[in-house]
Amino acid sequence: MSAAHVAAHSSRTVTSSPSPSPSPSPSPSPSPSASPSPAGAEPTVTDPALVRRAVKAAALGNAMEWFDFGVYSYIAVTLGKVFFPSGNPTAQLLSTFGAFAAAFLVRPLGGLVFGPLGDRVGRQKVLALTMIMMAAGTFAIGLIPSYATIGVWAPVLLLVARLVQGFSTGGEYAGASTFIAEYAPDKRRGFLGSWLEFGTLAGYIGGAGLVTLMTALLSDGDLTSWGWRIPFLIAGPMGIVGLYLRMRLEETPAFAAEMAKAETNRPKVPLREMVTGQWRALLLCVGLVLVFNVTDYMLLSYMPSYLTSELEYDETHGLLVVLAVMALMMVVQPFAGALTDRVGRRPVIAAGCAGFLLLSVPALLLIRDGSLVAVGLGMAALGLLLVCFTASMPAALPALFPTRVRYGSLSIGFNVSVSLFGGTTPLVVTALIGATGDMMMPAYYMMAAAVVGGVAVWFMTESAGRPLPGSAPAADSR
Repeated sequence: MSAAHVAAHSSRTVTSSPSPSPSPSPSPSPSPSASPSPAGAEPTVTDPALVRRAVKAAALGNAMEWFDFGVYSYIAVTLGKVFFPSGNPTAQLLSTFGAFAAAFLVRPLGGLVFGPLGDRVGRQKVLALTMIMMAAGTFAIGLIPSYATIGVWAPVLLLVARLVQGFSTGGEYAGASTFIAEYAPDKRRGFLGSWLEFGTLAGYIGGAGLVTLMTALLSDGDLTSWGWRIPFLIAGPMGIVGLYLRMRLEETPAFAAEMAKAETNRPKVPLREMVTGQWRALLLCVGLVLVFNVTDYMLLSYMPSYLTSELEYDETHGLLVVLAVMALMMVVQPFAGALTDRVGRRPVIAAGCAGFLLLSVPALLLIRDGSLVAVGLGMAALGLLLVCFTASMPAALPALFPTRVRYGSLSIGFNVSVSLFGGTTPLVVTALIGATGDMMMPAYYMMAAAVVGGVAVWFMTESAGRPLPGSAPAADSR
């Protein structure tokens, strides 16, 4: 299908007068790097059914991608026993999280490959490719023999599989958020984008729920011997379903319009243009992603192990608490996304930063109390603050960059920040606690991230209700 045909199928010109421009943003400065929408561009109306299908496929695919991360995080203690020499439990946990963090170190490489490729050949093709690689890497982990069977080759193979996952994930989030943002009407981009993180939470819940069920039903011996393999092997058929969903998608109207301009494949955008030409937007992206992912991985990936290994909390109860918090976040997520369309992305993100700065210590003190009610309240407080980011970022981050370089620049900024700060959170915090003996390190780490995020929010421009830079205004009805 030609680009022009895709564009014609995906959208049509609005014949009525466009809606009035939204009121000026309270931002202290204009957009630092994003180019404005094309002058005199005709607004487009996208078929609502097509938008729903695009959002569903992106969210479901993202859920399948993050199912693995949920499983890996919640079964980290068992994986340490399987893949690393017996001895110090803390050393085993550090080794497991080291393999977890290694996947994030190659994410920028994946972003450098998949991001520019997505700007050249299309978002849909690249998202299908990342799904194949992620499912293959996850499935392979379930087949690796234990350390007791093949010795040092066990952690080596685990590391290789994690690197494949990390490389593929380098093109996943930026592509999925770009895909939804470019399909969504301007006035509903926050609500529709929030379903991407709804899918992430669903994936985490699926992984955590399965691990919790196995922990409750299997003995420690069975879980260590063979039970841990089950969730990883499930990734095979899940990946096939996700691939099917993504292969049925069409390109976004924004990308189709870019292709139509070029008439053939778009010329290659130099990496220099994606980085130096967007350096201010990239700095904002790194700051926003830092606070988003440090708090995300702290709560959803590190806290289950913190409750078990550091506070000696019952493993099953700890997993159930985190599971309940994620379910609460899923309920609130779409409403918070709709709120960002009404009041803006900046106020919601700023509220999350202020909340983590002021409430991280009280929340962690509640968690350290140890009682089920106190742990639940502390985790719920952190979860609701995290929703400020999960509901806002899928719409706010793509709006930092123009269509021509959106996938590539967002992939670079997002993955650099996640690799340096987000994915390393469990490893760094575990090491800091081991070095200092201070059990409040998780709270201090989240507070530092909140300060960085607050600075980024101050300098970003409000994007709610406005066209994406470089794209025509979009609506969902005449």
